[in-house]
Amino acid sequence: MNQLVGPWSFADWGDAAVATLAHEVAGDVGGSLALAQHLEPLARSVGHDTWRVFSTLATLGSVDLTTARTAEPHGDAVAILDQAGVPAAPGATWGVYAAAPPGTSLAATRLDGGWRLSGVKPWCSLADRLSHALVTAAVEGGPPGLFAVELRDGGVAIDAGGWVARGLRDVTTSTVAFADVPARAVGAPGWYLERPGFAWGGIGVAAVWFGGAAALAATLWAAARSRPPDQVALVHLGRCDVTLHAAHLALRDAARAIDSGQADGAAGQVLAGRVRAQVAAGAEDVLATVGHALGPGPLAMDPEHAARVADLTLYVRQHHAERDLAALGRLVAPECPTPPAGHREGMAP
Repeated sequence: MNQLVGPWSFADWGDAAVATLAHEVAGDVGGSLALAQHLEPLARSVGHDTWRVFSTLATLGSVDLTTARTAEPHGDAVAILDQAGVPAAPGATWGVYAAAPPGTSLAATRLDGGWRLSGVKPWCSLADRLSHALVTAAVEGGPPGLFAVELRDGGVAIDAGGWVARGLRDVTTSTVAFADVPARAVGAPGWYLERPGFAWGGIGVAAVWFGGAAALAATLWAAARSRPPDQVALVHLGRCDVTLHAAHLALRDAARAIDSGQADGAAGQVLAGRVRAQVAAGAEDVLATVGHALGPGPLAMDPEHAARVADLTLYVRQHHAERDLAALGRLVAPECPTPPAGHREGMAP
């Protein structure tokens, strides 16, 4: 145990310098956005030093999930803009809004050589705190496009009234209405979905889940230090160790595959589906195991632990469980018959 630093085997996967910075802004959305801007050069390392990116995201998740949830999409947007060869506005803070659930629509129209956005985009995290966003929108006669937009434009209306979450409470998620808002195209229509790195950002989110789960499991080490563990407690420790080790290896292998050019296109989608499913299941397993091991005490009396449980429970639901597994099954068995009309695999956001 004396070789462990911070959450569960942190020395094997974490970044101590990033952890120090994250501790300084933990729980502070504004400070976390400033940290995300500080880490922009690292965000551009996806594709050639990807493990460093995943390690940073896992580290942020292990320190504070509000900070990680704030910083991760900003870094993802910076990486996307870099891949597109589009410079980010100096000093901007970014979100990435790509959800398109049934009953909502955001359309892009070309006008006078530029683009205008009109419609509604749901599931826009921190829209009330950010200056800019990358948003997907329908393009008539073609595939969806990706557009950079200023969220402080007069045609943008942000409704955060529906956010009642107990986890990630300060990472307010809003519905945003766009009324003839000017936007800049990022790549041609379809580029966002077809680019080599489309699936990589989702693996970065899984790295955050891993970090959060590792920090949660570290409470078991603390309990084992405070009093000798019985046989059941040792089972809990062993279960978390196996689960987190497997998730760590999956993330390491994903970074290797990305950097070696083996995770482009369909291969990247399969890889992301596998890694996200494995890490999400691992996080859920750790949540259950720690709950069984520690009982209600820390949930009721330890504010940091209770917040981490609530935050991770909500955050990991970005994986859509059986629906995402069904989508992965379709990718690995494309020769299967097409589902009946009206059948849905996967759902936004």
